[in-house]
This record gives sequence, structure tokens and C-alpha cells, in this order.
Amino acid sequence: MNIANIDQQAAMRPGMPIFPSGADKMSPPYRPIHAPQLQPQLHRSSHRLQEYAPSRRLESHVTAYWIVDFLPVPGNPGHRVIPDGCVDIVVDLLASSSRRAAYVVGLTTQFEVLQFAEARSVCGIRLYSESAHSILNAPLSAFMTHRVFLEDIWGSEALDWVEKLQAAKTNPDIIETVEQRLCSILKDADAPAPTLVHQSMRYIYDYKGILSVTKLADKVNFSERHLRRAFERELGLSPKEMMGIVRFQSVLQELCRGDYPSLTDLALQYGYYDHSHFSSTFTRYYGLPLKHLTKLG
Repeated sequence: MNIANIDQQAAMRPGMPIFPSGADKMSPPYRPIHAPQLQPQLHRSSHRLQEYAPSRRLESHVTAYWIVDFLPVPGNPGHRVIPDGCVDIVVDLLASSSRRAAYVVGLTTQFEVLQFAEARSVCGIRLYSESAHSILNAPLSAFMTHRVFLEDIWGSEALDWVEKLQAAKTNPDIIETVEQRLCSILKDADAPAPTLVHQSMRYIYDYKGILSVTKLADKVNFSERHLRRAFERELGLSPKEMMGIVRFQSVLQELCRGDYPSLTDLALQYGYYDHSHFSSTFTRYYGLPLKHLTKLG
């Protein structure tokens, strides 16, 4: 499958490539960014990532669709996965069977570098954590410790859907097949009432993760204890951890744009105590020191 590199100038239209910093004013307030957008040197014929915007009807549930092509050639640094506060449905497009070819990856709190012994072509649906329940029909805490195969959630319909994806000839065909499935699920599902976690995530996005658990609890008019329990029950992680991830992703947006005065100013702007605190937190989530990012060069 021939996949072009990310088009930074593409408009936010369904089935068109996207670049997070180019989102228009009507886009959701939070759109995470990943390693290839920050490290142009990762763009190579042996490792290509393409992201696509969801349609308007799905943008409150889906932050992006993505497709990765990977060839295990010497010098390939692998595919870096970083925390983004989202959950992914992942489909192996080259799998010999539709069984066990699609699975759900829950929220992550640390980086991971994936290396593959064979050529891979993988597509994914990146879901907002607060909206994923209506598509997966389970709290995200159920996906924290291990991958769950999609047929265990959707039954035989998952196998038929994966076969259609594997048979798709072009990326737009893949995206169309994905959107048809998601729209069908949401059409048949009862509209859920906004949960405490959903309400809380709106504030976390609006504040770019720069607020305390105490302040968040005040905003949603619940005790800190009740708030922590709700996050652990629904998402499988604490509100403090989620705010840290959203703050980290907000910093990545700033780094990508490159219009900050200095790293020290950027650290203070996002509530880090000092440059050392900023650097250690960044390394924990990204797995590389700040100096390794080309944008900072």
C-alpha cells in the first residue's frame, strides 16, 4: 500500500490527511500529536504514517484515523508510541485471517518503541477516552492491562468488518469502511447522558491539562475522592495522570508550532516547576530528551 507522508497543509476534511496544528476553529479542542510530526527524520520509505480527519458527525468520538506502513530494514528506528489520552482500535491489514487481526489498545501512560520482524501495514481508530464507551460498550479500564480482540466485543460482525478493511484497495476506501461501521454502531446505541468523566475531560482539554485535581473537582462540583474513583472506574487511571498526559500533548503542539520564546518560558507557561521538572516529565512520556527533537534544533 503506497502511503504518502503527512500533508501539513491539508484541510480538515473527511478522508483527507490532517496535521494537528492545522485544525480549524470548529475542530475539537484537543487533538494529540505523535512522533513523526515532531521528528521529520522519521519520514522514510520504510516507515510512513498517514493520519485522516473524521467526518463532522464522528469528530466528537474520533480524534483521527491513522495508517502505518513499516518495513524491517537496517537503520529503521521503529515506531514510537507516546501517551495521548486516547484509546485505539488497531487492525492488521496484512494478517492472514480476520481472526485476532483487530484489537483494542487501552490508555497508555508511558512511551513504547515498536519493532517488527516482518513488513506491517496497520490502520487504527483513535478514540477520545470520554466517548469510547459508546463504541466499545465497555469502560476503558477493561483494556488497561491487556489487548482485547475486537471479535470479543463486536462478535462476528468484527470479523466481517476486518475482512472488508483488508480487501480495501485505497486509503479512502479504508476510511469509508471504518466510518460506516462507527456510524452504524452509534445509530443503534442509545445516546448516553454525559458522565462525570466526560464533563471533567472537557475542562481538562479547555485548560490544556494545567489545573489541579482540587480545581477540577470544584469545577464539576464533586469531591476529589469521588472524582478519582470515577476516573479509575471508567478510564483505569487517575485524573492527575490524565491531566499530565493532556498537558504533555499541549506542550508537543507548542513545540511543533515553534513560536515559543524559550524552553524555560514554555515550562513555566504549562505549570512545570522548572526546566528540570519539564525535561524529566517529557523524557518519561516521550522516551527521548528534548534536544533530540528536530524542532528544537
